[in-house]
Amino acid sequence: MATNGSFASPVANADYPASFDDGPEGILTQLYRGVNGYSLVITTFLLLVAYDQFKYLWNKGSIAGPAWKMPFIGPFLSSVNPKMDEYKAKWNSGELSCVSVFHKFVVMASSRDMARKVFNSPDFVKPCVVDVAQKLLRPTNWVFLDGRAHIDYRKGLNGLFTRQSLETYLPGQEEVYEKYFARFVEISQNEHNGKPVPFMPMFRELMCAVSCRTFAGHYMSDAAVKKIADDYYKITAALELVNFPIIIPFTRTWYGKKASDMVLNEFSICAAKSKARMKAGGDITCIMDGWIKSMLDSEKYREQIAKGITVDDSEKPAMLLRVFSDYEIAQTLFTFLFASQDATSSACTWLFQLMADRPEILDRVREENLAVRNGDKFQNFSMDILEKLPYTKAVVKETLRYRPPVIMVPYVVKKSFPMTDSYTAPQGSMVIPTVWPALHDPEAYPRPDYFDPDRWISGDAEKSAKNWLVFGTGPHYCLGQTYAQNNLIAMIGKASMQLDWKHHITPLSEEIQVFATLFPMDHCPLVFSQRD
Repeated sequence: MATNGSFASPVANADYPASFDDGPEGILTQLYRGVNGYSLVITTFLLLVAYDQFKYLWNKGSIAGPAWKMPFIGPFLSSVNPKMDEYKAKWNSGELSCVSVFHKFVVMASSRDMARKVFNSPDFVKPCVVDVAQKLLRPTNWVFLDGRAHIDYRKGLNGLFTRQSLETYLPGQEEVYEKYFARFVEISQNEHNGKPVPFMPMFRELMCAVSCRTFAGHYMSDAAVKKIADDYYKITAALELVNFPIIIPFTRTWYGKKASDMVLNEFSICAAKSKARMKAGGDITCIMDGWIKSMLDSEKYREQIAKGITVDDSEKPAMLLRVFSDYEIAQTLFTFLFASQDATSSACTWLFQLMADRPEILDRVREENLAVRNGDKFQNFSMDILEKLPYTKAVVKETLRYRPPVIMVPYVVKKSFPMTDSYTAPQGSMVIPTVWPALHDPEAYPRPDYFDPDRWISGDAEKSAKNWLVFGTGPHYCLGQTYAQNNLIAMIGKASMQLDWKHHITPLSEEIQVFATLFPMDHCPLVFSQRD
């Protein structure tokens, strides 16, 4: 019998395959050796995609919305150039619907009652505009205050929009209108030989000039007003609802930040000039003057009390204010411009287009404005005159209903917000009430897609106050809503008496462009001429 005398282990012989178990440590070692950079990246990416989808579906719950989300960016690419039809489809999909863009989960509140619930729920939500807004308007701006701090700050501004205060601003507004109306005729007749040109850009400049004169008077030069009007478009683009959440050089947010810096600097310079003039006893001619005068009166009152001087109650300021810095004043005036510029530009554009396309309505506006002035078309504005123009006011209100300048108002959810019995918006999400469906509700406004100013005079439109959400409602309703309407009433009334204009209708005239607010897609080609 042969004997193996080598004493070699079978395990050491290649003819015998190894069959022992490495144990747990050996398995992990083999897995680790099998991982490379490429597989790690792919695995991590797939896990993040799965988490992104899971989080979206979890937040979506039972409300309407896409069945899945494009990884990470969501509908960003389509939202860069928003379409009105797409918005309407979203609103019609349910009173609550959702999308998710980048890291932000967005809930759309479409019905009247749901929109009002958001507007009137300060315990759960606060206005947020968009992520980049704090970088442009500055984090310390009063619009980002919440609760009692916001209420107290707002009280100090209420006095700037009383009837008496609004009367003070009218001469500056009329001066701007006269200048720009002459410019409209020059553009049409001299520069373009009576051919139609899109006037939407000029209307934006007009409304910016009116706002700057109303807010800062003649402390701001004509060149500065023109610069702000030209560059404000960049701020609007940077503050669109869907945008990059960070500022990257040479992007819209970057150009918007540079423009906002310029605006804040100009308003700061104006504030310093106004303080000097108000201390010297100058008259109030603009909002900045009125606010600074209230600050100085409050400071004087406090000094008298501190010295033990008895001050009659009639001399006590209605609101005791501290003296704000030039930069704080600039920030607040910038928010007024932010709130008014795009909205009034939209309303102005639609007003001129709608009047040109409906000459019978324009004739009634003209007749009413001449009658209240006893036939003198050059009589200056006054609050008494503006308050005696019911039909012109109805035209303005119908324009704001028919083509609302602001269709959505973003809010951020401070804590879980129970919007219905079956759905709660998660903390940190964005909730956006929209006003379009309420303003085009056939139960409140019969034939809602028909422009009918008489619904505000002989109809029942005034009874549908809950649907009138043009200026919002609740603690953050628009502070300057009376100013805005009077401004438009004054503008279209004066234009009706002093100008003729014709609209060159195109296939895009009634199509809506969404650019922060609403404009005619063809930018309103008009021809202006001087009225005899």
